[in-house]
Formats: sequence, C-alpha cells, structure tokens
Amino acid sequence: MSQVTENKFVLDEFYDLITPNKITLFDRIAAERTRYVTIALENIYQEHNASAVLRTCDCFGIQDLNVIEKDNQYQIQRDIALGSGRWVDIHNFNEEIDPTKRCINDLKNRGYQIVATTPHTDAYDVHNLPIDKPLAFFFGTERQGLSKEMMSEADLHVRIPMYGFTESFNISVSVAILLQTIRQRLELSDVSWKLTETEQIDLKIQWCEKILNGGEALSKEFRARYQKD
Repeated sequence: MSQVTENKFVLDEFYDLITPNKITLFDRIAAERTRYVTIALENIYQEHNASAVLRTCDCFGIQDLNVIEKDNQYQIQRDIALGSGRWVDIHNFNEEIDPTKRCINDLKNRGYQIVATTPHTDAYDVHNLPIDKPLAFFFGTERQGLSKEMMSEADLHVRIPMYGFTESFNISVSVAILLQTIRQRLELSDVSWKLTETEQIDLKIQWCEKILNGGEALSKEFRARYQKD
C-alpha cells in the first residue's frame, strides 16, 4: 500500500460504488474548485438572497461560504439553492459576542486578505484589485451594507463599477459579478489558485460520503481496511 496514499485508496473504493457519470462529474468539477477565493456574508436576513449566493458560489467553483449570523439565522431555500448546499462548505459564525470578529480572525489565520465590498471607495475596483494573495470578500445587506467594525478591520476595500442612479446591486448579483471578474483574472494569471491534487481527492471523498447512504461509515471501513493491509 506504500504506493497509494490512504485517501487515494479510500476514493478508489468509493469510485467502485458510484456511477461512471458521477465519477466523471466529480473529477471535472473538483479540478475547477478553489479555496483561494472565499465569500463571507454578514447578517444577511433575506433567505432568497442568501440561497442565491450559495448557488452562485457553487457555479463559480468557490468551495467555502462563510456566514456571520448576528441577528439573523442563515436559512437555505431549496428551490433557489438547487442542492448547492451539498457541494459547498458552509461555515457559520454565530457566537453571542462578536461573530464578525471571529470570522475575520479565522480567515486571517488561514492566510486570507480581508476585502470589504462597498460602493463608497476609490481604493480598488474589481478590475484592479490585487490578486496575488488569497482573498476573502465580505458582503453586507443591501440597505445597510457592512458593519463599521467590518469596514475598519478590512485589509482592502473594493467596489463594483455602477453607472446608474441606484448605487447597489442585489447581493447575489454583486457576488456573481465579482466572482466572474476575479475568476477570469485568475484564469489569465500565473497564480496557483486551484485545489491541489491532494485537496481534490479529499474533496471528492467528502462528496462521495454525502451522496451514499452510510457514506461516513463506509469511509471508516475503507480506512480500516487500508491500515490492515
């Protein structure tokens, strides 16, 4: 077994159980996934917007969505999310004292630059924002935007150019525009922003566990078999 890592062994065992179509799908999508960019939502109270953002993250290959729950609990509307909650990892921050600070610190400790999205900045727009380091984009409510705490803690501020009388897009639209632009820029860059092969294997195991009944138990069984052999 020295030539095959434990996780590769586990994935191969799972792949013997799922359909070839699903295998092809997992391999293709995992190869396009990233944790170089992540999204954080601060106190979003409209369920349809929150669900649409989750779906948008999946569509653009964003693996992690961070949700700060101050006054509002994050709820997913299934008819809008269309199952994207199964494929995107949701990280909830709902501590009674300062969940925003907890989320910021968590992301900074993981190497992210904290980026506040706001129409009230001349610092950067989505076309010239530096992308040489991992980026965590924070979005607030349409009416109030991000909290003052969030704005002051941010490393960078970015805006999406707008040319009309209103100065805010729907939040799900804002996330989509930003991710479309940033992903396109990353595709054209020399930055290593996609998941490594090892990370892809880990992720595909996670997906297999979710789609199979008793998936986690199977994973433990496969690992025990690997150790025994």
